[in-house]
Amino acid sequence: MSFLKSLFVNGEARAIEAATLAQVLEALDFTDAQVATALNGEFVPARARGATPVKDGDRIEILAPRQGG
Repeated sequence: MSFLKSLFVNGEARAIEAATLAQVLEALDFTDAQVATALNGEFVPARARGATPVKDGDRIEILAPRQGG
């Protein structure tokens, strides 16, 4: 069974093999990064990413914290 999905990550179309949001982050090398995530406009906390499924056409936003003022 293939988990290849057509997703939009930060507005860019991507084909990613993943079943969950956590797997998307792993595929994009964000495994150890401190980031905020949203799926289809809804915030997803880090602890929920492994249980959050992704499907074709989902919109994912990955945001890194900013420093400064």
